[in-house]
Amino acid sequence: MATWLVAGATGLVGSSIVRLAKKIGSDQVIEVSRKNCDLTNYEETFNLIKKNKPDVVIDAAAKVGGILANSTQPVEFLLDNVQIQNNLLKSSHANNVEKFIFLSSSCVYPKLAPQPINESSLLTGPLEETNSAYAIAKISGMRLVTAFQQEYKYGWFSVLPTNLYGPHDNFSTHSSHVLPALIRKMFEAKKNNLKSITLWGSGSPRREFMHVDDFSAAINLIVQKYDSAEPINIGVGEDLTILELANLIKKVVKFDGEIIWDKTKPDGTPRKLLDISKLKNLGFTPKIDLENGIESTYKWFLEQLEKNPSILRLN
Repeated sequence: MATWLVAGATGLVGSSIVRLAKKIGSDQVIEVSRKNCDLTNYEETFNLIKKNKPDVVIDAAAKVGGILANSTQPVEFLLDNVQIQNNLLKSSHANNVEKFIFLSSSCVYPKLAPQPINESSLLTGPLEETNSAYAIAKISGMRLVTAFQQEYKYGWFSVLPTNLYGPHDNFSTHSSHVLPALIRKMFEAKKNNLKSITLWGSGSPRREFMHVDDFSAAINLIVQKYDSAEPINIGVGEDLTILELANLIKKVVKFDGEIIWDKTKPDGTPRKLLDISKLKNLGFTPKIDLENGIESTYKWFLEQLEKNPSILRLN
């Protein structure tokens, strides 16, 4: 096995990739987080890669969040993410890293892209405004990966994951994505014996959700088998409405109150389902269904809350 350097190793995606890499017996897994490297600093990033000489760099480091965070912090979402990915790519080039996997996002696709969304839809229409800063940063990273491929003939490529969830997710009220946000909101409503909760939007948008451990399994398969320079979607190929998701989480959390939809708040993209034909052709099949995945994520949430509430950034 090769030596993997995982940037963002303590986050939702990075921690799962680290677990898998250790499980399959990678020679060495270099875990990079804010604790041991400031990836917005080029010199620190360069020295880290030079010292460890990884065969594979997986860029899972990013500033992420839901509609609220994206809408209120566009400067940080654009500036921080561009700095992180540029430093990692430039440092990997300077140190002749053989394989670089850039984690982009399905939000880079146009708001009204044909469904399911094929990789060819990139840059064919306007973005969803509520997360355009983050999307533009990720598009910039994808274009830089392509530029390195063309100019230096590297076997680098970008992957476009759907909405991911699982252990080590972010449950903050200010920056979490929809699934962990709903888990927390319903947990707190149940704890406080509330008769109802109010959720943003109409509940009608459709979203696709993939357990992060399925995603990591797909990454491992891609590292071993994918030899194209083209970006590749990673998802499960099925979606559901936010209303259906909320009712599923309500069932798992055992919250008995009413869900009220505030239709004055934005819905975001109407639908976002990925075409995963390329991934299927590699032989990939997801193993964790959504209800079981939510149950295990909620169990992790409760375990961490009991151990140390600050881990979940509950303020």
